[in-house]
Amino acid sequence: MARIALGNGWIRARWHVTRLGTAGRAGAGLFMLALVFFVAAVLPQKQALQELKSRVEAMQQARPDASGRTGLNDNQALQVFYDFLPRSDSSPYWISELDRIARENGIELNSSDYRLMMEKESKLVRYEIQLPLRGTYPQIRAFIAGALQSVPTLALTDISIRRETIQAGRVEARLNMHLYLNDY
Repeated sequence: MARIALGNGWIRARWHVTRLGTAGRAGAGLFMLALVFFVAAVLPQKQALQELKSRVEAMQQARPDASGRTGLNDNQALQVFYDFLPRSDSSPYWISELDRIARENGIELNSSDYRLMMEKESKLVRYEIQLPLRGTYPQIRAFIAGALQSVPTLALTDISIRRETIQAGRVEARLNMHLYLNDY
């Protein structure tokens, strides 16, 4: 009996889908796609946003400073900043991360130059990185975007791009970047 009811329900559903027509079926398909996207992408990000908001509220309600205001005082804020930075002994990892991103984007990376700069009276270490690159313009843009997203304390300070001729598909670029690290 249950099989017959299930069969009738299926026939009824097919009849409704047939009545929708091509535009209706396309709309229903887009609706289902939007629903899947909402469940798979939007809801998890909504939860991550709520967690970040609660962390911000907790930090703002830390303890009162000398003036009686709540929030972080200057020393606490500076310490939070230093804690955000990766340790200076992690520099080989970040440099290998740049190499990996270059390979993923089909970039030819030649004779990079790395220079360590110590900041006076600070816990900061700065690596000045010069990267001569060769690739297509979209590849170089993808490399820059990937590097800045994957390496949180990397800053692009200068870029120069040169193309031999207008017809040449590949360009030569020189990127100057700074990698900031914490020197505990």
